[in-house]
Amino acid sequence: MPKALSVDLRTRVVSAIAEGLSCRQAALRFGLSPATAIRWQALVRTQGDVKPKPQGGNQRSHIVDIHSEVILRLVAEKDDMTLDEISEALAQRSIYISRVAIWRFFKRRKMTFKKSRRTPVSKIALMS
Repeated sequence: MPKALSVDLRTRVVSAIAEGLSCRQAALRFGLSPATAIRWQALVRTQGDVKPKPQGGNQRSHIVDIHSEVILRLVAEKDDMTLDEISEALAQRSIYISRVAIWRFFKRRKMTFKKSRRTPVSKIALMS
């Protein structure tokens, strides 16, 4: 995602509009699209300044966190569940969360589940 344009440029464009230029004329002067100047002018009218909103960040983790008790209870009952099995168990409870969202849920909590070897080491040594 590209960075927001500077507050200085935004302020200069809005000042030019306040001095009497139209949004389109101000956009042309500063090399912007007319829609950008119009949006910045609307920001001044609605919120009082031209500061950009914060970018990035996790927008949907709160949806998974609402069901954290259910997810943690599932893992406590059967600790070797795969992410797909957890997702299916949640779907049976009418909670639809993707496998990736569940993985991020555990990553945020620094919870890892390592699988054990299927064949014990002693049996491997006997086969050779």
